[in-house]
Amino acid sequence: MLSSQVPFFFPMAHFILFVFTASTVFHFHQRLAKIRPPWDFETLVLARTEHPTSQPPRGMWTINAIGRLGNQMGEYATLYALAKMNGRPAFIPAAMHSTLAPIFRISLPVLHDTTASRIPWRNYHLNDWMEERYRHIPGEYVRLTGYPCSWTFYHHLRDEILREFTLHDHVREDAQKFLRGLRVNGRQPSTFVGVHVRRGDYVNVMPQVWKGVVADRGYLEQALDWFRARYDSPIFVVSSNGMAWCRKNINASRGDVVFAGDGIENSPSKDFALLMQCNHTIMTIGTFGIWAAYLAGGETIYLANYTLPNSPFLKVFKPEAAFLPKWIGINADLSPLLKH
Repeated sequence: MLSSQVPFFFPMAHFILFVFTASTVFHFHQRLAKIRPPWDFETLVLARTEHPTSQPPRGMWTINAIGRLGNQMGEYATLYALAKMNGRPAFIPAAMHSTLAPIFRISLPVLHDTTASRIPWRNYHLNDWMEERYRHIPGEYVRLTGYPCSWTFYHHLRDEILREFTLHDHVREDAQKFLRGLRVNGRQPSTFVGVHVRRGDYVNVMPQVWKGVVADRGYLEQALDWFRARYDSPIFVVSSNGMAWCRKNINASRGDVVFAGDGIENSPSKDFALLMQCNHTIMTIGTFGIWAAYLAGGETIYLANYTLPNSPFLKVFKPEAAFLPKWIGINADLSPLLKH
């Protein structure tokens, strides 16, 4: 009698064990599905990722996106260099991507605002020059702050920075097409000098806040003559956010000056591309001109000593950290400040 019940007893035991195991696994997966990480790494846009990984990065660094094009280029390059120096992955804010990506072939991935707001950032303020302590910045989730735009942060990575700020083909071609059509006294020039004249709010901010001046007519005449003495029939391509002032104060009677920029600050790609495609640069003040000169290469003339010695501007700005040592400075005329 017992032997007749054995074939039925063991299959039933296996069935009950299977049901119990399946139920346990199902409920365990249900519990895991409810567990979420502190933030969702899937919301990161990993631009140009060739070898994706299932593991989230070991922390991340970002930087504030403040100011216009020149400021954000400085912030991008500084983040790129310092994150690499400290062995951390770098992500840029969406606002910075919106400013830079339409113009340049930048490669750093984007950190969406919704994700950034859920990360416990440690803000770390930077001066506008490289310091030894920046080589060992503590923290895994660091947000760099300030207005860094100094070659002392990233010049050792110049080739990489030049690649990051390579113009998109259509932006470059539009600029080159314009330059190819220029003539000096009927001849196609062989030397192009970009001239950036920063005015706008600086006209009032420099004397009233920073005890400084902007470039005047005399400085620009000296800078243009410097290149005329060294190159045969150069052409000067002027870009400014004060084009009306430039037309009145830059002597174009020789036929070697063209007022090319549109001066639209909210859409600066045309002006910047023109300056960047020139061989040499004349700049006045501001990060826009600094970056145009840095990327163009060649020889650069800049406005030097444009503040009084007791200017508060010199507490946040070091000329030796802003202008490359090989660039040539022409001193500003400070007499308008001394009259007051």
